Amino acid sequence: MLRTLGASPFLSRLGSTNQVREDAPEYGLKYPGPDRLPFDHQDIKVYIDNLFLEGKLTPVEAKGIEVDAGSWVRSGIATSGVDDDELRISRLFGLVEKELPTAEARYSDWTAFALKWAELSSLVHCGNSTEYQTRLKEIGNALNTTFAAWLADHYSSLINLPPTNPAMLHHVPRRLARDIEDSGSSRAALIVVDGLALDQWVTIRQLLQKQDANLVMRESATFAWIPTLTSVSRQSIFSGKPPLYFPSSINSTNSEEKLWKQFWEGHGLSRLDVAYQRGLGDGDAAGVLDSAIHPGKTKVVGLVVDKVDKIMHGMQLGSAGMHNQIKQWCHAGFLSAMVGQLLDYGYEVWLTADHGNIQCDGKGRPSEGVIAETRGERVRVYPTPELRAQVAGAFPFAHEWQPVGLPADYFPLVAGGRDAFVNPGDVIVGHGGIAIEEVIVPLVKFERRTR
Repeated sequence: MLRTLGASPFLSRLGSTNQVREDAPEYGLKYPGPDRLPFDHQDIKVYIDNLFLEGKLTPVEAKGIEVDAGSWVRSGIATSGVDDDELRISRLFGLVEKELPTAEARYSDWTAFALKWAELSSLVHCGNSTEYQTRLKEIGNALNTTFAAWLADHYSSLINLPPTNPAMLHHVPRRLARDIEDSGSSRAALIVVDGLALDQWVTIRQLLQKQDANLVMRESATFAWIPTLTSVSRQSIFSGKPPLYFPSSINSTNSEEKLWKQFWEGHGLSRLDVAYQRGLGDGDAAGVLDSAIHPGKTKVVGLVVDKVDKIMHGMQLGSAGMHNQIKQWCHAGFLSAMVGQLLDYGYEVWLTADHGNIQCDGKGRPSEGVIAETRGERVRVYPTPELRAQVAGAFPFAHEWQPVGLPADYFPLVAGGRDAFVNPGDVIVGHGGIAIEEVIVPLVKFERRTR
């Protein structure tokens, strides 16, 4: 999705308040199109406000111009931030309540909805209105009840879809491989931001736009692996396979580099053409890249930025605190510099996450001794369904997840809604469960605006 990045210096008024012209070379468009775009035409007007509302277009500052609050152009004019946010939050609440997917929805309906839900969530979490936060939580509870039922019926059908528009994370490297094969020459870089939820991506995107005005971000979303754990979902990204294909390393991330290189060897590249680096997020991005890749030789690079996951696991201030600290991290410029450097080196640059996260309330810890192989805050994993069933009876908020695409002796008990396997009264930001905030993650392709 092409996103506008603020006011162009080439904007010029043409006598009519509804006619705007921009010089085509600014965007390098293949076809110049008409000089005058009839934005006030009814067939166009009906879409314009929603494009701004959903974050696909960015409002521009227009100083000295008075716009009536009810005008159809109001959503595209940036005024004082509080007024803009209030108006947008109010209208986004109306939009998401009207467009809540049903249990019969297609997966693409859920990813499209998740992008809108993320826009609203980002605004609410970055604001300080307890009224909005309560309303968001109430809608979210109903939303995640429907989403959990949908996943139980439809999740398994996503696994073998074609990778053209990746429906799941293990499709992403296959999409990159197809792009390289089709072009015969391009190179690809995949940045995996561990733990980045879709609403937190929205917050990051706004800062990236300010840090690099020539960055174009084509946004979509995709499904993580369930349980939404790093060792499960991130390994599926770098292997390009469902987790059932790496049972021996299902509880660790130490095989990622090997799996990444095996995947690309299977697509005709030499191991020497493939790079992998993890533990990133701070310091000099250009220096990190120069130590990880050889710009003239390395054809594919996988990069793990784990800063967001580190913020999450130390978070005591809930979702609002997550957004605040992610903003602070982003201001330091590491991510912007990394993306910019990779584009300068000629890579096709993609960003995704292995899972998201959600603010949860403790509902009690299972006292299961040593029978659980994984003891997460939003998921417990058992070697047999019988052992899982023993614990599940005491925790009605948890779901006995069918081991779709998982190793033979891997039986997850996943938390739904906003509940967690921690002490009652404790509030955490966690992952591992089946909330939409954990399961549907960003998938973004970066490009440079050509001049």
